[in-house]
Amino acid sequence: MSTPPQPGQPGPQPYQNPQIPGQPPAQPPTGGGYGAPVPAQHNPYAQTSPGFGPPQPGPYGAPQQPGAPGMPPVPGGGQGAGQGKAGKAVLWAVVGAAVASALWAGGVFVLGKDSSSAPSLHGYKSVKDLCTTADLSAFKEKYPEDDDNPTTYTSDRPALVQMYCSKGLDQEDSSASTGYVSVEADLHRKADPAPEFEDHWRSFGDHGPDPDSNYKVTSVDGIGDEAYLVTQDTVPKSSDSDSSDTSDTGDRTVVLAVRDGGLTLTLSWDIYSVEASDDEPSLDQGTEWVKASAKATMANLKK
Repeated sequence: MSTPPQPGQPGPQPYQNPQIPGQPPAQPPTGGGYGAPVPAQHNPYAQTSPGFGPPQPGPYGAPQQPGAPGMPPVPGGGQGAGQGKAGKAVLWAVVGAAVASALWAGGVFVLGKDSSSAPSLHGYKSVKDLCTTADLSAFKEKYPEDDDNPTTYTSDRPALVQMYCSKGLDQEDSSASTGYVSVEADLHRKADPAPEFEDHWRSFGDHGPDPDSNYKVTSVDGIGDEAYLVTQDTVPKSSDSDSSDTSDTGDRTVVLAVRDGGLTLTLSWDIYSVEASDDEPSLDQGTEWVKASAKATMANLKK
């Protein structure tokens, strides 16, 4: 299958630098930096960084012992007065340390855990080949031909697992793919992805000054802890196909981004160089396939 054209689209990596619609994304890195390298196959998505990792607050400081409060002078002074102040100062120091220790311990019990604790993985597991684990059967009716040379990799590190799969979509046996589906599942073992997840995906609606050319971002209920649908359709309408200022072809993109505890999963469907008269799936059809495949793949990652 041939390498697809490079549309402007949100890539599967949560920290991918935003691509302005209509601009080709950067080529996958060959190593170094934050992202795990993507094999140089037909992957249409730029890989520029790993999963979410918001800055973690510093650990709890050791409880500070409050200073001993000053004691008022005893009338008449003398050695007895000095001993009294010293004795009470020691007593206040002991009591203060005990109170501070109790407050610190109480804070841990009240919060349950400190804010830098690892998120729950909800039973999701690392797999060696995401292409064999991902359930993409929802696409089979429209795209019956299987990709015999998919792009897949797994990077299993102590803090972050990155699993990736990209396949070409063909309606018939041919040398060129008409579309692509990709899925990435990241397990965040140390850093909680929740604080930045929504902002990252909603940012795709801010990619340009023209609202009509930006991605449309909507929240999705019933999948994971939170999910967002990112769509774009640049295929010209039939009524505009003869206009001199309108391209003859366009692209359709549907990306579903899901966070469930420490799992972040993105599943993308793209078709390229589509004409208004082509019998190609609509965004609504692509959205249904993406949702069904994401749910099934998340279930398989728990097996």
